[in-house]
Amino acid sequence: MDGLLHAAKKGDSEAFLQLITSNKSQLYRVALAYLKDEQEALEAIQEVTFRSYKKIKKVREPKYFATWLTRIMINYCADELKRKKRFSPADYDVKAKTIVEENDSRITMEAAIQVLEPKLQEIIILKYFQDMTIEQIATSLEQPTGTIKTWLNKALRRLRKELAKEGGFYV
Repeated sequence: MDGLLHAAKKGDSEAFLQLITSNKSQLYRVALAYLKDEQEALEAIQEVTFRSYKKIKKVREPKYFATWLTRIMINYCADELKRKKRFSPADYDVKAKTIVEENDSRITMEAAIQVLEPKLQEIIILKYFQDMTIEQIATSLEQPTGTIKTWLNKALRRLRKELAKEGGFYV
């Protein structure tokens, strides 16, 4: 991967394409976890590919390329969610209510996660939907591992409380 990243930084489009292709499924999972729509997730991959191509020279350590790429995706998704919320809060509320009313456990869990504040949502998504370690999350979010552990603990406590209110299952 070091060689591919080095080549991509020098302008080799094929090397860049190989790097993106090797991380595409992870990017898709992150986008889908945030945006909850397949088409929007695919659009997110296109946008993140473009953004990362423009800024590839900023990657310092090859071993952090996937983390860097994931961070770009998270930022893009967060911006999209803010944009959607700003333009259609009524639609968002209707969608949230519909999700909560569904009986499916995954949908109930997603709705409970949506209640959390954004940084706690991010921790849950990275830990349980992306299978990232505490250390990887800390690196990605540029926070100490102790802070990530505290946030994860806080997020899980709030999820438990939210799921108990909904009569759902216990985390």
